[in-house]
Amino acid sequence: MFSKILVANRGEIAIRIIRSCKEMGISTVSVYSEADRDALHVALADQSVCIGGAASIDSYLNAESIVSAALVTGSQAIHPGYGFLSESTKLVNLCEAHNIAFIGPPADIISKMGDKDAARRIMRDAGVPVIPGTDILKDEKAAVKEAEKIGYPLMVKARAGGGGKGIRLVNAPDEVENAYLTASREAHEAFGDGALYMEKRIYPAKHIEVQLIVDEYGKAVCLGERECSIQRNNQKLLEETPSPAVDDELREKLYDATRKAAEAVGYVNAGTVEFLLDTDGNFYFMEMNVRLQVEHAVTEQVTGIDIVKWQIRISAGVPFDFGQDDIVLLGSSIECRINAASAGKVEFLHVPGGPRVRFDSALWTGYSVPPYYDSLLGKLVVHAATREEAIRKMHAALCELVIDGVPNNIDEQIEFVSDESFQQGDYYTDFLATR
Repeated sequence: MFSKILVANRGEIAIRIIRSCKEMGISTVSVYSEADRDALHVALADQSVCIGGAASIDSYLNAESIVSAALVTGSQAIHPGYGFLSESTKLVNLCEAHNIAFIGPPADIISKMGDKDAARRIMRDAGVPVIPGTDILKDEKAAVKEAEKIGYPLMVKARAGGGGKGIRLVNAPDEVENAYLTASREAHEAFGDGALYMEKRIYPAKHIEVQLIVDEYGKAVCLGERECSIQRNNQKLLEETPSPAVDDELREKLYDATRKAAEAVGYVNAGTVEFLLDTDGNFYFMEMNVRLQVEHAVTEQVTGIDIVKWQIRISAGVPFDFGQDDIVLLGSSIECRINAASAGKVEFLHVPGGPRVRFDSALWTGYSVPPYYDSLLGKLVVHAATREEAIRKMHAALCELVIDGVPNNIDEQIEFVSDESFQQGDYYTDFLATR
């Protein structure tokens, strides 16, 4: 087992990893930008190293600086969290070159799954259902031609990256060229790769993902599914598990597809396979996320499995001491992402408590939220015996949560959990558009 781990991230996820390391008796090193000198993750780690300026490119996206910090501090492993360099083959290769363990999958798997066009072809060959669509498009003229074959509506999607960048909905022929050009430009600016493909739009649909962990000996275990259908601009806002749309029979089919996906690429560590589920119970592969997900907490609540700890154990060569039959989904868990509308100073913070209420955050009263990074302030998570109870618990917790001084979306989240369609479980990815 590792004795010291460098956490290559910031905010709530850095704190989440540090806490798991402390419970495992592992020393931690935090890295921080000049804008994060007073951040909580810096104070909680055993050591901390400044790696650059406020801009992400100068700090949290600087793989060389992060590896240098690991070498200087004698760190044996690097945990990337999510975002930033969590899916960077460059960081993985640098770690390998300097005999530092990367807590995540190998570089070749990250590369395969980062190319969404290649991932679709791999999954199709492995027998995993994929959405009808095209290979990489040559140009906007080819897009127009292929769109007629697919039919409308359809989605134009970037080959690289994530986070909703480089994606456009196309409803009619006269929208294709503009959608192609704007999506390609956006993808190129965000990921340095403007290549696009197209898929039939599955509508209405639910966004369902399956949490997977695989040890270094090839043992794969699925930890239930998460429903992530409430989104804005392809960014998730609320997640729950289990999904109200998934019964035991469908869950087993999703598990089977997820295991096929993992086997097809030789997956190792924690990952998530994302699907679209239509109203007839058909599901289609979307993508595979080769890192820890923001919404991992709800899975931990219903399974009792600490995913971060197992990421560390897997990378240290520890085999699972449990199997698929040992995983039982107990109760229901909901997560609301609390996002900032702008930067600001936290004038007053009150966090709700009580049994099975969790707020993963890096906030403290007096903390100034910097304008340089992701808008996530924290994740409010509840767990209850039933979905109905979990909804009531989340409503109460949201009403109690106070973050004064920083404009945020707490009131909007209260509206979500109060919505009749959400309460009935009858909601889809167009939830916001139809409210």
